[in-house]
Amino acid sequence: MTKSDLICYKNYYGSVHFDPQEELFFGKIEFIRDLVNYEASEAKSLVKAFHEAVDSYLEDCNNLAKTPDKPFKGSFNVRVDPELHKEVSLYALQHGDTLNGVVRKALNIFIKGS
Repeated sequence: MTKSDLICYKNYYGSVHFDPQEELFFGKIEFIRDLVNYEASEAKSLVKAFHEAVDSYLEDCNNLAKTPDKPFKGSFNVRVDPELHKEVSLYALQHGDTLNGVVRKALNIFIKGS
């Protein structure tokens, strides 16, 4: 999936897929644990269906007194081999940083180049 395969509404991201056999566009709200799907027979209708799915999801959560999942909470698990975990932890300690700080800096360099 590429960035152009995503649509955004109210800080929620939805995927865009097409099934040529069914001649159907479909997607789901990405980056949340709850499963929310939508579909349409044409592209413009898919965007509308996505907006309706987000609005319906938020309304359902409100009616159930449930906090809606947020796409990006600012934390995630990263699994690495134990040796890399040790090396990065020692690096952080030796440089007066935390493991989170080192990972955050590495991700910024990877994404932004600085």
